[in-house]
Amino acid sequence: MSIVLGIDIGGSGVKGAPVDLDKGEFAAERFRIETPEESTPEAVATVVAEIVEHFADQIGKDTPIGITVPAPVRHGRIPMIANLHADWKGLEAEAFFSERLGRPVTVVNDADAAGIAEVHYGAAKDTEGVVILTTLGTGIGTAVINDGVLLPNTELGHIEVDGHDAESRAAKSAKEREDLSYKEWAVRLQRYYETMQMLFWPDLFVVGGGVSKKHEKFLPLLDLETPIVPAALLNSAGIIGAARMAADRA
Repeated sequence: MSIVLGIDIGGSGVKGAPVDLDKGEFAAERFRIETPEESTPEAVATVVAEIVEHFADQIGKDTPIGITVPAPVRHGRIPMIANLHADWKGLEAEAFFSERLGRPVTVVNDADAAGIAEVHYGAAKDTEGVVILTTLGTGIGTAVINDGVLLPNTELGHIEVDGHDAESRAAKSAKEREDLSYKEWAVRLQRYYETMQMLFWPDLFVVGGGVSKKHEKFLPLLDLETPIVPAALLNSAGIIGAARMAADRA
């Protein structure tokens, strides 16, 4: 099973691609459809089914599918939701999508999928010990992986730093909202990452999110004992990680 379909459900778009798991890269060009304005599970499942059909010639009929969601996923169930319709709360998501698509489905948190992708194929490949991936965007998403084993559903963007919820001051959205320079933002990132370092003593930090494309503007300003590097897979990480996690469970 070297080709598995990964699908990334986001607040603005649903994206999918078959992934070559031997290489850790797309086996065909990514296909994207806008997330329905009324983003109920049923409406999104219709879009997901369209993406599956788009790649039907490239995946086997019984090939598992990996799907990411912007939410925690506990044993296939979504306990809470922020960026999609409220009907997702409490959804038995794996059973729902498996029944709708007629094949095995693994549903995972989007940051967790990105972390798995970076560990197996990206910036953290061959790193022993604890890797913490952070995505700097509207909030701060996190994934914690120890020797390839994921600790799922961490929400370490919400640790308290200097009396504040960390992501309220250190996410990319805070930089934009307060019109901070990269130098000013780096002061806040320094406090966030040094606090994370003190709590977990990881072997590597990987920084993802769209802003990681401009990593040279802020990562060199940080002074940490733990190495910190930009993510390598960028926007493809969620899809690749979801496919890998689906294959690992098959």
